[in-house]
Amino acid sequence: MKRREGYLYCLEVFLAVRIGLVLLGFVAVAALPSRGLVSVPGWPDQAYTPGVHNLVTPFEKQDALWFLRIATDGYRPDDVSAAFFPLYPVAVRVVTPLVGGHPLAAGLLVSNLAFLGALLVLYSLTAREFGETLARRTVLYMSVFPTALFFFAPYSESLFLLLAVTSFWGARRGKWWTAGLAGAGAALTRSVGLVLIPALLVEAVHQAREGKKGLPGRLAWSLAPALGTLCYLAYWQSRGNWRAPFDIQSNWGRHLGLPWATLAEATTDALANGSYWMLDWLVVVPVLVAAAYGLFKLRPSYSVYAWASIVTPLCLMFDDRPLMSMPRFVAVVFPAFWAAAFLAERRRVAHDLIVAASAAALALLAAMFVNSWFIF
Repeated sequence: MKRREGYLYCLEVFLAVRIGLVLLGFVAVAALPSRGLVSVPGWPDQAYTPGVHNLVTPFEKQDALWFLRIATDGYRPDDVSAAFFPLYPVAVRVVTPLVGGHPLAAGLLVSNLAFLGALLVLYSLTAREFGETLARRTVLYMSVFPTALFFFAPYSESLFLLLAVTSFWGARRGKWWTAGLAGAGAALTRSVGLVLIPALLVEAVHQAREGKKGLPGRLAWSLAPALGTLCYLAYWQSRGNWRAPFDIQSNWGRHLGLPWATLAEATTDALANGSYWMLDWLVVVPVLVAAAYGLFKLRPSYSVYAWASIVTPLCLMFDDRPLMSMPRFVAVVFPAFWAAAFLAERRRVAHDLIVAASAAALALLAAMFVNSWFIF
């Protein structure tokens, strides 16, 4: 009974935030200034026009245009589309005929159903690990996180989160085939999906130390996420350049660097420039603090996933804005939300502050996003 009530809670939170974002987008795109149209090759950005369509169309912005273009027309070797891994646009392409041939509707449907699924699996995993109360708080914190808007827009984050959480769900229940296949799907959704390999390997060894048999099988399934990445690279090899998804990073202005150097420069820029730099810093640094706290509270495999997910993009710095896109990247680091729930445990004021600050930041970033400001 408690578990079913928990699932209903997930649905209630999902619907409340979804309705809030829809109404916010409808108002913000009409009332606030837009930075201007930012199209991608083959998929133009749409200028604002009054109408009921603004209940959904404001979220067709930024990288959503790339995903919709790829879902409709496929990849092109002469642009930067190779940076976007294929499982999400494939899912959108499959669903598009089911919704009357509208890619945006399909993208929103895939993203939102995937996020709802992710919340349900996350609730189940969290309740098993830490109890129902912490599970509810985790679902709420993740749903109102400042960049949770990307779970509702046509982006791949929600599908990745669903597959990553499902991978851990399978591993913790001894269903390693589920862990491996979900991990492969996650790696086929985003390049960072490969971080599931070390996390699952650590979990496999941890279970062996707990006395569970079958270590060779667990280790084998732990490597399955590599299959997702290899499939995508094989596709590009068939088009003449298997390195295309990685080479394209230089076209985005990113280069390899040390993670602490990225953080140091980001801190300096935030203090000196404010604006986007400060917004990035204010979203990312609390996640780093929570992940650090999680080192003392969580199973090693969860901390490995959290820190690998954080450190990997920190090693690819964008000079003019060191933490660019990091606020979005950390939204899928679910162990950090566990740590935040632990920090606010039995501290009602802390809990209220987390929810209020996160929801306010979510509203701000969503309003900026639908008006094409640099939130991506």
